[in-house]
Amino acid sequence: MKSKPDFSNLSAIYVNCTLKKSPKTSNTQGLFEVSQNILKKEGVHIENIRAVDHNIAFGVYPDMTEHGEDIDDWPKLFEKIIAADILLIGTPIWLGERSSVCSQLIERLYAMSGKQNEKGQYLFYGKVGGTIITGNEDGVKHCAMGILYALQHIGYSIPPQADSGWIGEIGPGPSYLDEESNAKNNDFTNRNTTFMTYNLLHLAALLKKNKGYNAYGNSRADWDTGSRWSFENPEYR
Repeated sequence: MKSKPDFSNLSAIYVNCTLKKSPKTSNTQGLFEVSQNILKKEGVHIENIRAVDHNIAFGVYPDMTEHGEDIDDWPKLFEKIIAADILLIGTPIWLGERSSVCSQLIERLYAMSGKQNEKGQYLFYGKVGGTIITGNEDGVKHCAMGILYALQHIGYSIPPQADSGWIGEIGPGPSYLDEESNAKNNDFTNRNTTFMTYNLLHLAALLKKNKGYNAYGNSRADWDTGSRWSFENPEYR
């Protein structure tokens, strides 16, 4: 029998990029809860953010109130995001694409990517990311592809099979939480959501145990002060 890992020192934050403000029903939240129920049983601390409930300014700076906006909830929300070991981004599909709220979230995450951790690495090194997609039109893999690329580009680590999704019949039809969809009994979605959740946990646990990545060869602070490790500029060969 395989030994059961202890994940109780991990934390996860789920950012729902639905277009519906609370308390309206979100099908993306419905699939979130499948993953979250696993984490609860594993003793993982969970927090939810529904992005559209907050006044998040548009822009690519860490705090847009310093650039002319009257209100920007992003800095406070970001404190919660960066404190978590795992980030799960959820989005519905609109015209085959992630929601506009999801794109805004990624833009604001990108705005923070130039900051550094205590090792001089980019800030998101050592954090783990994944995504959950819902809709009743095609686009799960397309949306996941863009979201996971963006997360790894800014420094998040992506484990194997880090996405899960559900789509109903193409075109107008029942959504994930509608009883007639029978989505909760979809074995493919349930299996993928379970595997994704545990893969996120395994990678997050490995990174936390090792205190993130070794800074040899990837520290922006060291690069800026002249370290080049084994790199040799081709111009000087």
